[in-house]
Amino acid sequence: MRQIVLDTETTGIDPREGHRLIEIGAVELVNRRLTGNSYHQYINPQREVEAEAIGVHGITNEFLVDKPVFAEVADAFWEFIRGAELVIHNAAFDVGFIDHEFKLLLAARGEPRLGPVAEHCRILDTLQLARERHPGQRNNLDALCKRYEIDNGHRVLHGALLDAEILADVYLAMTGGQTALSLDAEERSDSQAMASGLSIRRMALPAGSLRVLHPGDAELAAHRAKLEQIRRVAGSCQWDALMSQPQGSGDAAP
Repeated sequence: MRQIVLDTETTGIDPREGHRLIEIGAVELVNRRLTGNSYHQYINPQREVEAEAIGVHGITNEFLVDKPVFAEVADAFWEFIRGAELVIHNAAFDVGFIDHEFKLLLAARGEPRLGPVAEHCRILDTLQLARERHPGQRNNLDALCKRYEIDNGHRVLHGALLDAEILADVYLAMTGGQTALSLDAEERSDSQAMASGLSIRRMALPAGSLRVLHPGDAELAAHRAKLEQIRRVAGSCQWDALMSQPQGSGDAAP
């Protein structure tokens, strides 16, 4: 599964009042792992940035003068996000601005618009997800970092790429951590694998070709501590579901 964790900065609050995008930052997750691929672009909005907005993100009009306009970067940005699930905090805000830019592009170019985003990408709003998991609590990005023990001390001002990177960590913590588990499933049926929620790839390997390394006491303690953290923040742990399945004659739970 390909996901793009995305954030934007803008000249103001409402695109209906003529406000525009000035920065887009996004990082890629594949099967819930950061791939190292990212998209980052500053944009000349062709209008003034409001003083209040500058106070939030620190991006000045002078800084944006020589940056490309949205029409120059739209195709590359669209190729990066198209077909992915977009993970966005307060998605209506960011998607509203992106769709507004595509509408302006249609008017300027007179060609088919690239959007709307929701017709080509799935959208997961982490603000809505956080409100469902933590009703009645503060659920902005800073509050979630504190709740899930994610270091954001380097975040003084908002920035699209930095906020996207932090949101990726928050999203993974909020939904149970990074998961990419490959097991030899010869003793487990496909239906059992699906029930456990694990992605299992069958591998044909010669007998005795794998070296088994047993964990030490410190590794086992760290493993148990990690499982407990997952249970605390996510409410459940896929490892528990796995270990509740009947064990093979040579298997042993840690």
